[in-house]
Amino acid sequence: MDWSWLPKYLPMLLQGLSITIQILVISMVLGLTLAVPIGLVQVTGPKWLSRIAQAYCTVMRGTPLLIQLYLFYYGVGSILATFPELRQSIFWPILREGYFYAILAFALNEAGYAGEIMRGAFLSVPKGELEAARAFGMTPFQVLRRVWLPRALRNVLPTLGGETILTLKSTPLAALVTVVDLFGAADRVRQETYIIYPPLLLVMAIYMILTFIITRAFAVVEKQIPSRR
Repeated sequence: MDWSWLPKYLPMLLQGLSITIQILVISMVLGLTLAVPIGLVQVTGPKWLSRIAQAYCTVMRGTPLLIQLYLFYYGVGSILATFPELRQSIFWPILREGYFYAILAFALNEAGYAGEIMRGAFLSVPKGELEAARAFGMTPFQVLRRVWLPRALRNVLPTLGGETILTLKSTPLAALVTVVDLFGAADRVRQETYIIYPPLLLVMAIYMILTFIITRAFAVVEKQIPSRR
């Protein structure tokens, strides 16, 4: 195989790797932050808000991520472009970039999947532990912060690790909205050099390494959290 192209395109590939990691980390943090209230409200109510959360999870999980990404980039982006005040604001350099819409789509999609995961996680915590916390005089927020949420996260940590890996493997979709991530960089190599297999094999190897790192990181965190029986 011909690897003579690598020194020339290595900086672009490293930049693409950086963007891939940024999209993964930011979208997972935002998605999981939204998933906690989405999952919690499905368990605790009120009923009307629970139904909205359920509908949101159904839509996010029932439609392809690619379509969601296109709707945000070509749909929302086109609508925002019709406002002259917004185009002249300091926010337009951000709002016109595919990077912003990729993170938005990935984060909201992750919130839908993780919200359903967190719903099951909250339900998996034994009611006796929550009643014991209330008996000690804890407020509802203290029960959530000290008992319910930590136990719920502990129960679904392996599932969240798998969800993180799935999100990582979905990040190449960002290249379809002009984001030069790791896959986008490899695709540019293909377009400019007409070399197909070596760039793709390199990208595959990098994704496998990232997957291994994520798997090991979640395994270490899981071991550090004591289980309660």
